[in-house]
Amino acid sequence: MPLAYPTGEDTFTPYGNFAFHVLFEWTGSGKHPGEGVDEAVFGGFSDISGLEATMEHKMIKVGGRNYGAAMRAGPVSFGTVVMKRGIINSPHLWRWWSMFAGADGAPDGRPLPAFRCNVLIGLLNTIGNDPEKNRKEKKETEHKVRVGWRLRNAMPVKFRIGDLNAKGNDVAVEELHIVHEGLEMKGVVPK
Repeated sequence: MPLAYPTGEDTFTPYGNFAFHVLFEWTGSGKHPGEGVDEAVFGGFSDISGLEATMEHKMIKVGGRNYGAAMRAGPVSFGTVVMKRGIINSPHLWRWWSMFAGADGAPDGRPLPAFRCNVLIGLLNTIGNDPEKNRKEKKETEHKVRVGWRLRNAMPVKFRIGDLNAKGNDVAVEELHIVHEGLEMKGVVPK
């Protein structure tokens, strides 16, 4: 049986995993920790891991069916997403985490559902990436989101500063671990 490729998609060129953008989509009425700050600063990450969903299968033994058991879909669980970025003069990730941990100095010390948000992660594809031609024509390289994922109702559960080492020359890194209630994949945007 021949397999048909979807029309309008380049099925031979995979996207690189190095060009992506993160956007926090605030859905609640609570105070946004990055209020008044450019979203690119709030979400400028160098490394993201844990974008995964796992479904537990259910095995059902059926009488008279000797060639393997019947498989059924079971509950789905989502991995903890770890986002890393170099430490910058912008404490917004810490503020968001502290709202849930009670470290924000609020008298109630309780996290509110309104502090949750959706996290959008888009994989970029560079268009017109000939720097010499762009310089001559005074054009900017255009980046378009081709594939995207949405983490629904995300909540930070861990904030971590990487090891500090006076002997090294690495960039100081902060990590934010996020749990969420659903992973959605957005399709390829037409060219």
